[in-house]
Amino acid sequence: MQINRHPKNSLNSEVENISLEGYKFNWFDWFCVWYPPGWLILFNRHWQHYHEDPDGWNWLEYLLFLIPAGFYIALFIRWLRLGFRPPKRRHSAFNPQYQQAFREEILAPIVKSYFRAELHLSENLPKSENIIFAMNHAGMCFPWDFVVLGYLLAEKKGWIVQPLAGVSLFEHPWMIWWLPSGWSQVLGGIKAQKKDFQSAVEQNRILLYAPEGLRGPSKGWGKRYQLEKFDPSFIHISQKNCMKIVPVICIGNENLHPWTINISRLQRKLQNLLKLPFLPLSPLLPIFMLFPSMGVWAAKSRLHYFIESWIEAEAIESLQTTEETNLRKKIYCQAQKLRAQMQEQINIRLKLIKP
Repeated sequence: MQINRHPKNSLNSEVENISLEGYKFNWFDWFCVWYPPGWLILFNRHWQHYHEDPDGWNWLEYLLFLIPAGFYIALFIRWLRLGFRPPKRRHSAFNPQYQQAFREEILAPIVKSYFRAELHLSENLPKSENIIFAMNHAGMCFPWDFVVLGYLLAEKKGWIVQPLAGVSLFEHPWMIWWLPSGWSQVLGGIKAQKKDFQSAVEQNRILLYAPEGLRGPSKGWGKRYQLEKFDPSFIHISQKNCMKIVPVICIGNENLHPWTINISRLQRKLQNLLKLPFLPLSPLLPIFMLFPSMGVWAAKSRLHYFIESWIEAEAIESLQTTEETNLRKKIYCQAQKLRAQMQEQINIRLKLIKP
């Protein structure tokens, strides 16, 4: 049964909560915004307003998040409550209505009051909706630079925007315990795998993509605003499907988790042990260990997004007539040419805006 739970939309039948009203951002939510261990509470409380979540966190456990090492007690209590098992997987389908509710009721206060994000050169946005936004991704933390860009594009154009994200954001055991089952998928996340990428493109989705892959956020503070090698797969896929590539420069995202270092050999061992895509080593790490719920938090940084001139799919259409070996080489060169152009723009923007 569909129930009108939101001022502008009725969330579909997957949204099961009995409440008839939209989520109201109250004093406790504002406290959570300005007290970093509370961000995880925000996300889970909003989900529970619209969904049945019998395996989710409860109020006692939320309050334990707020004290040093309390998260570990809360985790143990929840594990006992669930009968010594992990939370069950319940949801997986993208729900545009819930994405809109989350954007307007949770992201809006964070984006406007905390990150104070701005979208520049919006006149460069294409009119069509068959687009891949390629952005410099950084921060060694929860992908707030992408989340905020998705919010700004939806606010400006009314688009439904979906980010491509690392598989760990969907399947890592920490994510399964931290956030509700299927949270990333329901909000529109797409696994950064070729099959899922191709499927999303064929459905004419508006996509956010990090051409550097995990190399971008894992490069460390010493290489901030220096683009790593671009993966050429998005050039090939956009060419095959006549999509526009819109470069976006984000200034401020390197400060989302500042002062991180990359000690390759040590980090690889720890990453393999913990099954993490990257492990940020920084002065903030002891605080994260005391307050693990800060895993979805990011440091306060003003985010500026610059929409650069977009690239028509026709500009690389000639590659289709090239032999396979030369085709790969030309696609790779095209990707690295775009990287060089974006690096030049980053250098220019950094002179105008000091992050």
